Amino acid sequence: SPPEKAMVCFGNMFIELPKAKTREMLRQDQEELDEEINNLRKELRVKVNRLYEAQGKPELKGFNLNPMSAEEMKLINRILEG
Repeated sequence: SPPEKAMVCFGNMFIELPKAKTREMLRQDQEELDEEINNLRKELRVKVNRLYEAQGKPELKGFNLNPMSAEEMKLINRILEG
């Protein structure tokens, strides 16, 4: 049977933790990173629009598009496959 613990690297040391705890920590970290990435994308759009406005250029077209979710991509692939 597979071991019930996983080795996790924190900085320059490895710690053995239960797999369930490790999985939960990774899930939480990924959620926080996804949220931070989305916030940075929103801020970037505003800043780029302000920069273009200050330069007297027209607003970028298509810059406010949002990426497709994993579920939307699955549906598109399903349609394309037939």
